[in-house]
Parts: sequence; C-alpha cells; structure tokens
Amino acid sequence: MKTKVFILILAIIMGLSFAACTSAPAPAAQEPAAEAPAPAAQEPAAEAPAPADDEQEIDSDYVLRKGAMIVGYTVFAPMNYTDDDGNFTGFDTELTIKVCEMLGVAPDFVEIDWSTKEIELSAKNIDAIWNGMTITPERQAEMYMTKPYLQNAQVIVMKADAEYVNTESLAGMAIVAEMGSAGEKTIEEDPGLSQGTYIAKDKQTSCLMEVAAGTADAAVLDLTLAMAMIGEGSDYANLAIKDSLNPEYYGIAFRQGSDLRDKVDAILDELYQNGSMQELAEKYELVLASR
Repeated sequence: MKTKVFILILAIIMGLSFAACTSAPAPAAQEPAAEAPAPAAQEPAAEAPAPADDEQEIDSDYVLRKGAMIVGYTVFAPMNYTDDDGNFTGFDTELTIKVCEMLGVAPDFVEIDWSTKEIELSAKNIDAIWNGMTITPERQAEMYMTKPYLQNAQVIVMKADAEYVNTESLAGMAIVAEMGSAGEKTIEEDPGLSQGTYIAKDKQTSCLMEVAAGTADAAVLDLTLAMAMIGEGSDYANLAIKDSLNPEYYGIAFRQGSDLRDKVDAILDELYQNGSMQELAEKYELVLASR
C-alpha cells in the first residue's frame, strides 16, 4: 500500500515538473535582442558616399549650376571700365555679356588684384580672366587660354615733351608698369628698360597717373589702353606714346583643363564669322586677331 502511495506521489511530482518546463517562457527570447544587428536603416547612412564636390564637376556644369560665370577684371579702358555716365562697359565687357548669353548664364564681373589673378582662378573665386590679357607661354602653362581674339603691343608712354631715343636712353630713370603684367615682363627682358628703376603699380591707370604727375619718367603698358586714355582731349593730354614694343595678342583664361575654353572659343568663332566682333572692335577702335 505504501508502495502504491509513493509511486502515485512521485508521478504527481513528475507531472507538475513537466508542466512547469513546458509552460515557462524560454530565456533564449532575450538573447536575440542583445545580439541583434543595428537597424538596417542606419547602415546605408554610414556607407553612403560623400556628395561630389565642385572639384569633381566639369567647369561648364559648375558654371551652369551656379547660373553665372564669375569674370575677373581690372579697370582697363577700353576693355573694362566705367564711362562718364556711370555705365560699366568696354570691349571685353560687351563681349563677355554676349558670350554668357549664348552659354545660358549671367556674367558676374569681379574686380581683382592682377598680380594674384592665377590664384583667384585656381581657387574658384573667379571662373575666367577676361580683361585684355596678353597670351604668353608662361600663362599658357598655368591656365587654359583661348585662341587670340585681339592684337596688341607694349608701348612706352612719357610726357609729350620728354626726350626719348630708345629704351637704352631710359637707363637710370623711374619706369612704372602694372604688377604681373606684360609690361612688367617687357621691362625685365629689355636690355635698356631693365637698367631703369622699376616701380610696380596696382593698375595700368595708376602708371599713367605717375607719369602725368612726374613721379615716374616712363610707363610700359598696353597699346589699347594708351590709345584710349592719352592724347588731346583726354585726362592725360600731356602724355604721348614714344615707342611700340613686342607685338602681342590677347586671350581669355580659364582653369587648367576647363572645357569652358573650347566652348567660349567656338562662340567667338561664330561671332567672328557673323561680323559681330568686327563691329565691336570698330566701336572701340581695336584690331581683331585672325581666327
């Protein structure tokens, strides 16, 4: 009897234990929460590539995205200047406006320090240097320059009554030119001019002021500017061109490798062929280069 009772009690205990094992929640349900990977929504954000910056864009796309071409210039009549009525104008000013219209962007003219023009361009503070800039091998190595579009020369300007024989006759005299300009390079390379005392100025117009005031003996600057600003009826009626040196050509500069150069060159070719550039050159009494 006792044996049967013992067996019955043991069976009840085992039954209760089995029920407890089958009904209790498995602790493993907490483990997946502890080991679960980060939510999938966070992973793409961590792995997404950085947005392409401006350096990865071709120049024409960069300019179109901005909707404007930033053009670096200095005050340089008849290329870029403000007329007596307060209008910003000039050959390059009008030509830039026309070309930008054909490109589908607005021109944004920014006055720059000519001596740092290459830095301004490479830093993307400007998109082009369009200001009667002489084409030289050094500039072509640093920037993308268009084909020539205007003819020019470096000239020596002095007071009309000053004596001048040749560049050697200026040895020991004070000679001014715009810093970083073709005039400065001419002074450095000419045997006579290099014997003078060179004084660098910030603008070509400042050079004219120095000579007119008598604080400099001669200036070396662009023929185009000299023709527009000196002589009878001008603010510099007491000045005259004494000599013409180094025939040269103007070009427009863009960043190295820029596709804008070829696009602008193609537009200039079109304007040259349809006579628009010739009409503009005659307005400002300039001579076009052959294209």
